[in-house]
This record gives sequence, structure tokens and C-alpha cells, in this order.
Amino acid sequence: VNGTTGEGLSLSIQERKQLAEEWVCQGKDKLDHVIIHVGALSLPESQELARHAAAIGVGGIAVIAPFFFKPTNKDELVAFLQKVASEAPDVPFYYYHIPPLTHVKIRVEELLDTMRERIPTFQGVKFSDTDLLDFAQCIHKNETQQLEFLYGVDEQLLGALAVGANGAVGSTYNYLGRQTNLMLQAFAKPDLALARQYQFLTGEFLNFVIKLGFGVAQTKAVMTFVSGIPMGPPRLPLLAASKEFIVKAKAKLDSIVWPGGD
Repeated sequence: VNGTTGEGLSLSIQERKQLAEEWVCQGKDKLDHVIIHVGALSLPESQELARHAAAIGVGGIAVIAPFFFKPTNKDELVAFLQKVASEAPDVPFYYYHIPPLTHVKIRVEELLDTMRERIPTFQGVKFSDTDLLDFAQCIHKNETQQLEFLYGVDEQLLGALAVGANGAVGSTYNYLGRQTNLMLQAFAKPDLALARQYQFLTGEFLNFVIKLGFGVAQTKAVMTFVSGIPMGPPRLPLLAASKEFIVKAKAKLDSIVWPGGD
């Protein structure tokens, strides 16, 4: 909640608190976990959001690296994360690694030992990067399986599963959740040929819309026409998806024949 797809960093602190409270309320007895993103450019604001999340009983908090005045090494980054995590001392803490947006490219594998030492609540990482070597090295270092590594690049999920991902967090699961679950089932059997079919078709759709220009605004449009639930417009500086995009994206999604005719 309040992550990338939810435009969390474009919301005011009060709006972020309101959304967090509503998700915890509506998710009670329905969702296994509600993880709230509390990252911000301002350390005091991030700490305030962490305290609020703890007070309303969330299942976890996550924090991205600050991205204007950026940390330049692991010690600077972990110092910031530790200051936030310490404000919610009983809440599992996740580092949200998303260098395509933060441009903080400190490899996660280099962070693990220091975060384990300095952040007692460190639970794992949401890894939203295409560097599967870094991701695999994280899994390799986690031989005792104390940490969770959740993969965030949807079109590469199958590759991440192959090297040991514990789970996934991604925007396409808002509208391709059923197909992704079927891919997970196929992988677990294992029926890798069937799993690849699902991954290839997800990639085919994303490859198509990326060429049209695909970001958060366009994701909201796809979520709207698939679910029938109006997601509303994005907040400036993002602009709403064009009608042309919506028509083409819907036609492409409708044209995909999933295994078993789904």
C-alpha cells in the first residue's frame, strides 16, 4: 500500500495515513498481510509514517532509498533505513529495492549483512530490478531462509522463481492475477513448459504496451477496464492514459489465448 502503483510518493502524509488505515480496516480477516510503504525523501516524515503504521497494526512496512539526496554507499543507505525501522520496533521491515526509479544502484547482496546486524526487524526485500545475478546471490546468502525475497519485475518472475524467490509483488497481478497464480501452480508441479507459456504471454502483453508508453497512468487504465472499478486519474505530473492507448491495450489483452482457454 502507498507504493509505486498507488502513487504513494505523490500523496500527502495525511492521505497516505488515510489509505493505510482503510486497507488495514478492509483487509481484516481477508488479507494475510498488509504491508505499508512508508518511504519518503524526508527522514522525519518516513519515521512518522512508520510510527503510524505500527499504531494501526500493519503486517509490515517497506522503505525505498531516498532519491534526491541519494545515499552513495551501503552504510549511508542502511543508516537511513535503520532510523525508519527503529520507529516501528515490533513490525517486520522490508527494503524496497527499485533502482529504475530511485537510481540508487547499491547491490542488495552487499546490504544484507549490515541490515541483519543493524535492523533487528529486517524481514526481507522487495526486489524490483532486472539484475537476477544480484537477486540470486541474495538467495544464496539466505541459506537459512530467514529472509523473504519478493520479486517485483513481473515479466521475469519465472526466472526469479527458478533461483528461489519467496513470492512476488507487482502491478500486473491487479489484472493478471489469476493467470499468474496458474503459472505459480505450474512451476510448483513442476510443469515448466506450461509455466513458460504463462510467462511468455504476460511478456507479450507487456512488450506491446511498453512500446505504446506504459507507466502508472496506463496501468490504472488497464486495471479499470479489466475490473470495471474506476481507478481515477493519476496525479500530476502524470497524465491520464489516452483513449488510443486504452483501445489498443484492451484489444491486445482480449486477443491473448491463455493455456486452457482462460
